[in-house]
Amino acid sequence: MGKQVRVTKAAFAAVTGALLCSTAALAQDDGLRAGVSEDMPELMELYRDLHANPELSFEEHETAARLAARMRALGFDVTEGVGRTGVVAVMENGAGPTVLIRADMDALPVVEQTGLPFASTVTATPATGVETGVMHACGHDTHMTAWIGAAQQLVDRKDDWSGTLVMILQPAEELGEGALAMLEDGLFERFPKPDYALAFHDAAQFPAGMIGYSPGYALANVDSVDVTVRGIGGHGAYPQTTKDPVVLASAIVMKLQTLVSRELSPLEPGVVTVGSFRAGSKHNIISDEAKLQLTVRSYTDEARKLLLDGIARIARGEAIAAGMPEDKLPVVTVAEPYTPSTFNDPEFTEGVMAGFRQRFGDDRVMQVPSVMGGEDFGQFRRADPDGVESLIFWIGGVPEEQWQAVQAGEGSLPSLHSPFWAPDAEAVIATGAEALAGAALRLMPASGG
Repeated sequence: MGKQVRVTKAAFAAVTGALLCSTAALAQDDGLRAGVSEDMPELMELYRDLHANPELSFEEHETAARLAARMRALGFDVTEGVGRTGVVAVMENGAGPTVLIRADMDALPVVEQTGLPFASTVTATPATGVETGVMHACGHDTHMTAWIGAAQQLVDRKDDWSGTLVMILQPAEELGEGALAMLEDGLFERFPKPDYALAFHDAAQFPAGMIGYSPGYALANVDSVDVTVRGIGGHGAYPQTTKDPVVLASAIVMKLQTLVSRELSPLEPGVVTVGSFRAGSKHNIISDEAKLQLTVRSYTDEARKLLLDGIARIARGEAIAAGMPEDKLPVVTVAEPYTPSTFNDPEFTEGVMAGFRQRFGDDRVMQVPSVMGGEDFGQFRRADPDGVESLIFWIGGVPEEQWQAVQAGEGSLPSLHSPFWAPDAEAVIATGAEALAGAALRLMPASGG
């Protein structure tokens, strides 16, 4: 899914310098960083392979099989095909809590333009029916590699933790459907249900190796809404004989702008964006139909309901005001399933971040604003909000040289989903592997630890 995380230049002024000598920032030395460092050559080889061989949502067959084999070799009890292409790897290691660590697998229908020597040349035909290039333009290849790196470190340190580790590879995050597919396939019934759920996402607005987090709501509910505005078509020279759906749809678009500004509390974030307006085919013909496509973003279930109900009410009301009969009122369709908001349990989040500050140093861990992008990781907590505490955090991926250039006013940063997004994969993977493994060790201390 599309995600944007923005932090001011001033906030990172000191951070950039700290990252130049990141090893000096280490406040805790338990050998984990050295272990990850030792694994990095192998992990980078895996990353390059994953990057060069991306697969679209629910098509992650080779990716899943390749990583499942690695987890079996590490001693995990591995089940494939959960939620179509998902993988669940379980390791029971004595009494203690259950920790779930997720990585997402799918790539995007994007023609890669990074110029990397291992750039993807894969093509595929998605549901649109149009052949396209395929690229890991959202960094899921770094997520998977760090996930493997964390698993290797936790296996090497089985004497240092006690509990059950549930590591999952999730399909179709980009569709917002993969987490729900795994849950509907019995993730919490067939396998140990987690007490804690962890994930990270690379960030295209942070210096490489920087960790960002947002307590509470971190990412938004994402709804796709289609509005079919019906009219009575005719000749453009005789508009009095028609009911123009373009005029009606335009009125609906303008009235929708009042939903967030006049009906939603100013303290409650929300977005209603009309991303597509299509109608007609010729200069002198008034069409009998117009189609609107909307994206709707919110955090709370209450705000979501207000916005969706408001869209339906406005569409109907404007049509009635235009004199449309009951059988020609607009049809409003909300796509299912939708992507629910992601909520980071505040106390749990601050506890994990306290550990990160000890491990990485204060300068590499910073609270950042929540975003209105979407991520279906929130489904795992939503499935049992009283029993599962969850956290997703960000790891900066912008290469240092590129970051410094942009701070000097030279060029701009590509966003996630850009064909030019090429993170500092080594920094993301090393930080991600250490962070995930370190968090798990804190959450599952060995008996007597």
